[in-house]
Amino acid sequence: MANETVEALKKELLSDSRNGLLKIDGGEAEKASAYCENYVAFMNACRTERECASFIIDSAKKNGYAEFDRSAKYSCGDKIYFNNRGKSVVLCTFGRKPLSEGARIVASHIDSPRLDLKPNPLYEDSELAYFKTHYYGGIKKYQWTVTPLSLHGVIIKKNGESVTVSIGDKPGEPKFVITDLLPHLDKNQGKRTLDEGVTGEELNILIGSCPLKDGEGDNLVKLNIMKILNEKYGIVEDDFKTAELEAVPAYPACDIGFDSSLIGAYGHDDRVCAYPAFTSQIDAGTPEYTSIAVLTDKEETGSDGVTGLNSAYLKHFIYDIAESQGFCGRDVIRRCECLSADVNAALDPIYADAHEKNNAAFLNKGIVLTKYTGHRGKGDTSDANAEFTGKVARIFDGASVVWQTGELGKVDMGGGGTVAKYLADTGIEVIDVGVPLLSMHAPFEIASKLDIYMAYKGFKAFYEAE
Repeated sequence: MANETVEALKKELLSDSRNGLLKIDGGEAEKASAYCENYVAFMNACRTERECASFIIDSAKKNGYAEFDRSAKYSCGDKIYFNNRGKSVVLCTFGRKPLSEGARIVASHIDSPRLDLKPNPLYEDSELAYFKTHYYGGIKKYQWTVTPLSLHGVIIKKNGESVTVSIGDKPGEPKFVITDLLPHLDKNQGKRTLDEGVTGEELNILIGSCPLKDGEGDNLVKLNIMKILNEKYGIVEDDFKTAELEAVPAYPACDIGFDSSLIGAYGHDDRVCAYPAFTSQIDAGTPEYTSIAVLTDKEETGSDGVTGLNSAYLKHFIYDIAESQGFCGRDVIRRCECLSADVNAALDPIYADAHEKNNAAFLNKGIVLTKYTGHRGKGDTSDANAEFTGKVARIFDGASVVWQTGELGKVDMGGGGTVAKYLADTGIEVIDVGVPLLSMHAPFEIASKLDIYMAYKGFKAFYEAE
């Protein structure tokens, strides 16, 4: 068989598994780079789910979105947003088709693994002041030591006043840190397993060492810290009991590599999907089907709680907008289609044994279509059907979106979950689609600029599809 025939058969019959950067032209690469500059700015401005929600709402308002009013009547072209307790947001643009034909939904989450302060966090030991923490989401605890940290959140004072805290990210601001044992003295620590190398109760943040001058007695460093906090925020120690304070890595998102093809940042999971989800919703204009972007909270701890998708807030929102147009909410939900926009694990060749290479995702090969997540025997997953999987693939192909498929590691290696199953539980057709990452859940994760842009392009195509 002639080489020309073999090459023609390969092109016709086999998957094109080339690096995505070889599939696009220079103009597309420039668009990806420009889009990612704005993404980096978003990541540097938004360190927590509250800050993300505020940023998204501000962006929506600037683009003509009005706050949802349950008593209002909405029609084609209307743009609204729903603010769920300042920690999750829904954006909606009413389409040309009646809502009775369903909506196109892209759902992502804006919370990320972090360290939360305990209700009684402040203590002094050996004339050093610390905050006690309780880690949030799945982390490798040893990765959080000797990492510069910033502090963000809200304190509710006894009089009901809300105080916003954000310290450690801006130039000139102090940062905080969890110390680690020097290698000269870590003989006993070195006998621990990697998982036990640092325990949860050892994740204590160093916040000061200066005692209150002219003071007498114990806890003078702690007292001095409280004096500083009282002068800055007007709080007393009891106010920590009702506070919601998060410690996150205090370094900015940045380019990685000599070729600047990658972005390193804290919180790619899952803001790398959330940013494309809401920006593509805004840019899609007035679609055929009503489009909805869901930016939710609590995914990293199982989606429970009033701001997580295991609650009823999205279902109730769809019921309410259906009622505004005279339709039954249950009928609308049955016609809805959704991309559960969450990250997947890119194959890391240094740790390739964790992956089954034929079914792993790769950096620079585009957005990842993940038919099922879960663990081992497909536990805790919705497992999208072939019909919907094929429909999404056709939409992506029609819009020249670079995409791939991928599983989360080898079958018996472990696994993970997304919000997909909670959406499926309501009767919404759903499949996972997201950006592949290296070092997922670490304080500094790696994503490809091409893959981020293809998430935007793919979500926009899904919103706009007829």
